[in-house]
Amino acid sequence: MGKSPATLRQTPARDDGYARGARILSVGIASTGLFTFAYFAVASHVLDKSSYGAISLLWSVLFVVISVIYRPVEQLLSRTIAERRARGLHHSHPLRIPLLLQGGFAVFFVALALALRAPIEDAFDSAALYWIFVGATAAYAASYFARGYFAGHQWFGLYGGLVLFESLSRFAFPVAVAVGLASGQTAVALGIVAAPLASLLVVPWAIMRHAGAGDGAPAEVDPAALTRRAGAGFALSVAAIQLAEQSLLNAAVLTVSATASTALAGIVFNALLITRAPLQLFQSVQTSLLPHLAGLEATEGREAFDRAIRTTMLAIAAFAGAVAVGLLLIGPFAMDLVFGKGYDYNRFGLAVIAVGMGFHLSAGTLNQAALARGRARAAAFSWLFAAVLFVVWMLLPIVGDELTRAEVGYAGAAMVLCALLWRLERHPAAVVAVAAP
Repeated sequence: MGKSPATLRQTPARDDGYARGARILSVGIASTGLFTFAYFAVASHVLDKSSYGAISLLWSVLFVVISVIYRPVEQLLSRTIAERRARGLHHSHPLRIPLLLQGGFAVFFVALALALRAPIEDAFDSAALYWIFVGATAAYAASYFARGYFAGHQWFGLYGGLVLFESLSRFAFPVAVAVGLASGQTAVALGIVAAPLASLLVVPWAIMRHAGAGDGAPAEVDPAALTRRAGAGFALSVAAIQLAEQSLLNAAVLTVSATASTALAGIVFNALLITRAPLQLFQSVQTSLLPHLAGLEATEGREAFDRAIRTTMLAIAAFAGAVAVGLLLIGPFAMDLVFGKGYDYNRFGLAVIAVGMGFHLSAGTLNQAALARGRARAAAFSWLFAAVLFVVWMLLPIVGDELTRAEVGYAGAAMVLCALLWRLERHPAAVVAVAAP
């Protein structure tokens, strides 16, 4: 069936709005990625290897937790609000269920962290790092809720400002140590808890700016209103996806810390920053992509949907290829320059991580397509399979050198994940059948 003239007129405007939003958000998140990279670069110079390794471990564990328990509600808000807006419903967006979910996740985490205080303190070897971990995790509940609300409304300038304030405030702490205003591991780590609190400075400004936008608007009846069961099901599936993704990013750091040393775990963490920084940069694309795709799915045909996916993946392929070539040429020199001379990085291993990063970014794009089309459960199955594969690989000493094992394992798991999500996009019935109970 052909599109109506009205739809044909709307499609370029929608595509232009998505591209403009992605560009605006990219500026904020690109800056965020650079300042996050700089945070660890400066920290590695002002701390000894053991103290730096402990902060790397704290960061890894923190982002496993907040991505698993808070990102699902961000994605739920983004998809739900964008879909409603695409169907002409611009007011009275359902916030009660996402608030209950986010609050429940936060309370559950705090209770569990207090119950497990002793082993968590032992893992960090610091009571101060334990309280920083608990405080930062609690603070990120509000930050991620605001991100989802901004993304659903496509307020990408506010979203970019929020994450930029976060990274700037975090970066200020190791800089303070570097210039002599503070000293020690705790001073550097305090930036991790200060960051989400500082990011919330954007929220009052957003409320003031958009106050009254819905005043006097009639109540809107939504025949496809979000139910508690649907919201919880979506959030749990995305939680599984986030757990799997954080396993790909952090399992190597955690396993090396447990089987070797925190110093070597810091080296592995440094190498995987090659993929963390671009993932943070492309978060801007993925953040704007989900509400865009949800709108296309609600109002337009498959052609526009596929075009958005294809354009994003071509850009990812070009970017990952350029990074891989750059690392083959100057990878070891760049790592020594940024993190100091203390480990001989292999240029081929670094390039392998870049290739894995390309597969990972492509998988993230295909994942947003699955979420927009209501295939969160099947996507979660694909992510969990790849994550388990990677963890098993890291635990088996098939490759003796832990860094090489992490490099090869990450790239292989990301490639498997991308293949599974591509099959879900092309042949959804077959994959959904496998994922069904």
